[in-house]
Amino acid sequence: MNYSINGNSIIVPEVVVQRLPHYLNILSILQVEKTKIVSSEQLGYLAQITPAQIRKDLSYFGKFGKQGKGYSVNILVKRLREILGVNLQWEVCLIGVGRLGRALLSYPGFAPEGFNIIAAFDSDLKQIGQQIGKIKIKNIVEIEEFLQSSSIQIAIVAVPASVTKDILNQLYHSGIKAVLNYAPFTPLDHKDMIIRNIDPVASLQSLTYHLKENN
Repeated sequence: MNYSINGNSIIVPEVVVQRLPHYLNILSILQVEKTKIVSSEQLGYLAQITPAQIRKDLSYFGKFGKQGKGYSVNILVKRLREILGVNLQWEVCLIGVGRLGRALLSYPGFAPEGFNIIAAFDSDLKQIGQQIGKIKIKNIVEIEEFLQSSSIQIAIVAVPASVTKDILNQLYHSGIKAVLNYAPFTPLDHKDMIIRNIDPVASLQSLTYHLKENN
């Protein structure tokens, strides 16, 4: 990922980008707790990452705080929100309104962070036309025409793995380049499409590995 500082473009490793939301979540909690200053040691302890790694990650985006003084929690929250783009409002669509999709539509945590689901699509005729909150479920056949005339840039995909490839292709040709994917398998046909996968079963399997080893 490229990031520009004072007109100079630098390459930020993807693993660093993926750690930034973790730092922001911790700092947001500290902010609610009225913590003013946090050291890299404290932040590293809470994030379970070494202080040196914290400092290295943040250094990609400029200077934060002074050595020996720690970081201003308020300033660091503000800067990380700007870096991640969550100081902006993002319109999102959902594809797949089964049990998981309905839960995502009802989840209250997206909007406060700037992610507004404004459209939902499904292929099930029993679902199409139903109203969930303010969202009326649309037919998946309408998706390309709808997206091409909207300002949506992010899609959440909650469909079976067997149809994920077709959905991703439709999204790509409709101009969507950022996808949060809940299918356990993602065929990558488009190198410039950013996909983040969430697989609860895989996470549970990694937990059972550690439990097995510890036992």
